[in-house]
Amino acid sequence: MNAPDLARRIEELRQQLRHHEHLYYVLDAPEISDGGYDALMNELKRLEAEHPEQITADSPTQRVGGKPAEGFQKAQHSRPMLSLDNAYSVEDLAAWDRRVRELAAGFPIEYAAELKLDGLSVALRYEPAADGVARLAKGLTRGDGQTGEDVTSNLRTIHSVPLGIAANHLQKAGALQGKAFEVRGEVVMPEAAFQRVNEEREQAGLPAFVNPRNAAAGTLRTLEPSIVASRRLVFFAYFLLVDGEYSAAGQTTTLETLATLGFRVNPHRRRVATVEEMIQFIDQAEAERDQLGYEIDGVVLKVDAQATQQRLGYTGRAPRWAIAYKFTARSGVTRVEGITVQVGRTGKLTPVAELAPVFIGGTTVSRATLHNADFILGLGLRIGDWVRIERGGDVIPKVVEVVEDAEHPRGEVAFSFPSECPECNSPVVRAAGEVDWRCVNADCPAKLRESLLHFSRREVMNVEGLGEAVVQQLLDRGLVRSVADLYALTAEQLTDLDRFAEKSAQALLAEIEGSKQAGLARVLMGLGIRFVGERTAELLAEEYGSIDALMAASAEELERVDEVGPRIAQAMREFFAQPANRALVEALRGSGVDMTAEKRQRTTQLAGLTFVLTGALPTLTRDEAKRRIEAAGGKVTGSVSKKTNYVVAGEEAGSKLDKAQSLGVPVLDETALLALLAAQLPS
Repeated sequence: MNAPDLARRIEELRQQLRHHEHLYYVLDAPEISDGGYDALMNELKRLEAEHPEQITADSPTQRVGGKPAEGFQKAQHSRPMLSLDNAYSVEDLAAWDRRVRELAAGFPIEYAAELKLDGLSVALRYEPAADGVARLAKGLTRGDGQTGEDVTSNLRTIHSVPLGIAANHLQKAGALQGKAFEVRGEVVMPEAAFQRVNEEREQAGLPAFVNPRNAAAGTLRTLEPSIVASRRLVFFAYFLLVDGEYSAAGQTTTLETLATLGFRVNPHRRRVATVEEMIQFIDQAEAERDQLGYEIDGVVLKVDAQATQQRLGYTGRAPRWAIAYKFTARSGVTRVEGITVQVGRTGKLTPVAELAPVFIGGTTVSRATLHNADFILGLGLRIGDWVRIERGGDVIPKVVEVVEDAEHPRGEVAFSFPSECPECNSPVVRAAGEVDWRCVNADCPAKLRESLLHFSRREVMNVEGLGEAVVQQLLDRGLVRSVADLYALTAEQLTDLDRFAEKSAQALLAEIEGSKQAGLARVLMGLGIRFVGERTAELLAEEYGSIDALMAASAEELERVDEVGPRIAQAMREFFAQPANRALVEALRGSGVDMTAEKRQRTTQLAGLTFVLTGALPTLTRDEAKRRIEAAGGKVTGSVSKKTNYVVAGEEAGSKLDKAQSLGVPVLDETALLALLAAQLPS
């Protein structure tokens, strides 16, 4: 075969294989048998083996490559992958719909309703090549939303992830040719593949995965792409970003565009306009969920128009234009075989029911929280009782009632809440007005263990690889006595631990080193101050800019920060008043941990002025405009009145603009607002 004929035959085989992969893995409509597909693949493999200069990165033969040499590297997302707020009832949906319509200023609202897939969120980046094809360049896990792990080698093995997208498909999808773009979606493990994988693990003497989502996450993070390929993961696409922005076409059109590009898009979707239509879609999805062949745990609703999405903007961690409706919790009945007590990082003692394993909603449940001593008394729970367990979405399984009938006799062993800490044998106390018992021993090993696990969490200091087994070994060998000791660990100490080799030790040390740059907000969360969560930590960091300024602030000064009330302020003062806690801060500082943040710059040039925002501004999001106004001392409210000083109006401004004009309130466009922010107003 001469060179032109060889190149032509190779390209012909690739096109045929891509066509049949799309039919089989994306459309579920195969045209040829497995044997026919294998024959085409084997011919292509033979020709490429004989002529390696003809191999391209997006050839169907190149899905499974070598494993990452040093494990997975972390990379920054082009745009944060945010969580969604949740709804659990019709009332929750109605309240959300009402907020959306109020913020949208009277413009028509439609929603894209989609299934909430119970899998692993990933982002795929495609970059243009000289031949007009857009090729898969990088694939990241969600990680902490800001930074994910580069698992490109494993994502390439998933047949519903295109390795390359032809120029004609790019043109059909809306002139994407020549542009870099990003596709986001969910990787799931079908139930049939999940059952097969667990059977293989049991035969090999390995523990079974507890549910398909954990199996998908564990699979995608294995260092052997061949294992990933064998587990038949599926990728569903649902977002398209061009130049870091969501597609301007709107969500429904975006899903159609993704299908045109060759991605698998979930067919169970609908455009809805009212809460009643939302509930119809939700009821249908819940009724059909057991026949889908993969796990879902709810429905996602998104405002369809992208311009309206921009107008609605974001809260601290979630878009205002989307919500996840979680299905009603699934339940099962099982027997309480014992009750143990866990000690958390704050010293709180939490009773846990040890259960005869029961399968509920795709997960084997063997433990469930009992909250506190009063909860057990209220149930009248005894060891040996049969109980109803509920599990919904990511909610921790919980005991909801004791079951008593002819088939489920009552237990006979009463449970007595311990008067001593089960970990350190110190007396436990319960403060007046509180339901929780706590261990007050500062050196309690359980508190330290939980503090270390909390410190390393993805959304806190993001130290990958510092799990329960590693933390327990570090404690058992006396290598850490506080979170600051993590920064003194050496490769020699780690390689002496079980299941640690030189590479894994260096990988963990690199994670610990990288966490030094997490910044003040995450350090505040990592310190474990009561009532200080992600949002509060971010507000405090922006306001004060350094740990020293925070430690010096009085309770009254702290309460001046947005969303910080007396309880949080008092908890902050109590924490930093303890010499041991101040010593911990100094130890972290001495280890090189960055405890600063970019301080929000505030001026007073707009002091005393009240603004109302309406419509979509050309470049500023609503949140960004609000931040700038407030940073200059102004106030932003949601309604127009005679006391309003300015209304800032963008495209499709609605009733607020009409009211401003009727009241004679000055109206600014974005250019005028920016000029006002830049100017020095007269006194």
